[in-house]
Amino acid sequence: MKKRRRFKQTETLQERLNKFAADILEQANKLPLGQEREDLIKRARRADTAANIDQWASSLGLQPPT
Repeated sequence: MKKRRRFKQTETLQERLNKFAADILEQANKLPLGQEREDLIKRARRADTAANIDQWASSLGLQPPT
């Protein structure tokens, strides 16, 4: 059986998602208006939403989102 390569993450999931969203938005801003730009913006929004959900899920109070 093959061994899985494991490594320790140096940044939290939220930090990585926020960085990913910022990078994607930067790429989108360089593109002209069109479908490809809109797709990148959607990906950035999804990453931002995922970061918010991760923050909510790992919070101590675990209150429902507003």
